[in-house]
Amino acid sequence: MFSTADYLNNCNMFGIRLGLDSTNELLRRAGNPDRYLKFIHLAGTNGKGSTAAMLEHAFRSAGFATGLYTSPHLIDVRERFRVNGKAVPEDIFNDLGAELAKAAEGGNFTYFEFTTVLAALIFCRAGVDVVIWETGLGGRLDSTNAVMSCASVITNIAFDHQNLLGNTLSEIAAEKAGILKKGVPLFYNRLPEEAKAVIEGKAEELGCEIIPPEGEVPPCEGYELSKEGMMCQRFSYMGGHYVLPLPGAMQRENFRLVRNVLLYFGKAWGFDAHKAMASLKEARWPGRCQLVNNTLMIDGGHNPDGVTAFTQALSELYPGVKHPVVYGAFRDKDFASCVKLLAKIASKFIFVPVPAAERPIASADELGSLADELQIPWEYEEDIGEALAKAKKEKSPSGAAVVSGSLYLTGDVLSREVPLEEVLNL
Repeated sequence: MFSTADYLNNCNMFGIRLGLDSTNELLRRAGNPDRYLKFIHLAGTNGKGSTAAMLEHAFRSAGFATGLYTSPHLIDVRERFRVNGKAVPEDIFNDLGAELAKAAEGGNFTYFEFTTVLAALIFCRAGVDVVIWETGLGGRLDSTNAVMSCASVITNIAFDHQNLLGNTLSEIAAEKAGILKKGVPLFYNRLPEEAKAVIEGKAEELGCEIIPPEGEVPPCEGYELSKEGMMCQRFSYMGGHYVLPLPGAMQRENFRLVRNVLLYFGKAWGFDAHKAMASLKEARWPGRCQLVNNTLMIDGGHNPDGVTAFTQALSELYPGVKHPVVYGAFRDKDFASCVKLLAKIASKFIFVPVPAAERPIASADELGSLADELQIPWEYEEDIGEALAKAKKEKSPSGAAVVSGSLYLTGDVLSREVPLEEVLNL
């Protein structure tokens, strides 16, 4: 029996290849399934996944059949392909993977090019009404940009992947703005001025309606534990009162963006946008500021902007509390800035290796020297399970043990702490 997961793991092109030619060719070989779908295309440095999850849940609650394509996955590759909130069933995943692999014979396609076309094929065959479509990296030359969208959504602009996207916020913004299509509306969140100028300039050039955020990011009015055990924040915005099981100011900011998209399409497609917003009290997004068993807070923030949002959320949830922090990162990330940000909420660091052998990781000496400079106690633990046990033992009664850093680490921890079905089903 054909295994799509095995096929992908044996793919000879794991690296990044910027450009759309190969994706367009594979789409053509697959019968151009994208032409039968409506895409809401998301780009941004951080916040894409949680924004996509909110949009997917809201459209599903409004009665639409949904597709959700995101990356990377945390535990199982099928997480990248969700139909109506559930990861694609394994039999369908394997059958359509086999079909696409046959179409790909004789070609040279990367892992991400293959999964992107496979996502379009899965959603086309499922007959979904709308696809929430997250870029992998950048936008202009990302494989996901080979499709025609009905909305472009930009969450934020910050520094990450400078070697590929540029060394200034303007350069990075130009790459993200590459997802804009002629006459297709643009929705964006709060942006640095230099990034905003580039993105709005591109939108005006293409005749896109520009829909910016309204008002200020609302303050948190408190937290409560839902009956499902999710930590939910309460806030008010533009006359409405909301409960959101995604902590922190960044998620309130992402909500403003989601609200604008829902109001626009509520009018265009004839559904109650406010009812859809109210449904977000049940939205989930694994591995991003996720509280597990009220003892472990897990977040895959892997750049300074993401870690800043995470530490702000922790400070709201546990004001004045310090936490034992389990942390691991790749060497090509700005781990020094991330450790300095986490030091604000850390009682101790337990550094661990990142469970991915193909990339160099930040070493114990590199991480430890940073902790010494910051005068935070630390140790290095090769065994991640042992690191988690130590962190849980050392957490304060009023706080939680914390896991931060690479999404590879996040996935490893989640695989130990929660049933796979919780990650596969939103």
